[in-house]
Amino acid sequence: MKRWLLPALLVALLVGAWQIGSSTGAIADALSLEPFLIPSPAEIASSLWENRSLLAENAWVTLREMLLGLGCALIAGLGLAALMHRSETIRYATYPLIVASQAIPIVVIAPILVVWFGYGILPKVAIVALICFFPITVNALAGLRSTDPSAIKMMRSLDASGWQIFRRVETPNALPNAFTGAKIAAVLAPIGAVFGEWVGSSAGLGHLILQDSAKLEVAREFATVVVLSAIALALIGLVALAERRVVTWR
Repeated sequence: MKRWLLPALLVALLVGAWQIGSSTGAIADALSLEPFLIPSPAEIASSLWENRSLLAENAWVTLREMLLGLGCALIAGLGLAALMHRSETIRYATYPLIVASQAIPIVVIAPILVVWFGYGILPKVAIVALICFFPITVNALAGLRSTDPSAIKMMRSLDASGWQIFRRVETPNALPNAFTGAKIAAVLAPIGAVFGEWVGSSAGLGHLILQDSAKLEVAREFATVVVLSAIALALIGLVALAERRVVTWR
């Protein structure tokens, strides 16, 4: 109960302070901005309701990009982690490259992907997958390699094959780490989708944010951010629910 009550109270306090500061113009004065650039929570809520159809239509576009990209990252990341764990040659050859790839800014890769694949969904999915791939792979590999050696020795003493050890000991041991990586990826997925839409798109929440920013539709811009945050929280919640159902021994 306390886990939910305390954050809810803090959010309520922050929203209340924001409402007061925006209504009185205190925030605008403190930031030396025009009052219309600081919408109140009430104005944002009103924009959410008035633009619900537009937001829902664009949210579906972004959500589809996020889910496809996250799914690709899970398949590729977990598969590569398993290969690196099973083969030292593959691990020594690929792990440094995976780490080095994180030094390449996504702002450099995204425009290239748009040039290669056009303005459709494919470059957005690729950007989300590239961002989500690293935490999934690294965490899953760490989980596989942290298996208790005594458990492996016991399985070998029972004449278990390498596949049986992997399936019955190493994989269950790696699941908590893999889910941690998936939760991190779920947080990063909206960033990748929105950035991909900023580079080139005709729909999606990122595209809507760009349009609203150019038109100074600040209340709807904040409403779009609220929708995007809600999608990210829902994704994290789904991953956490899956973890509770799968990792029952934790």
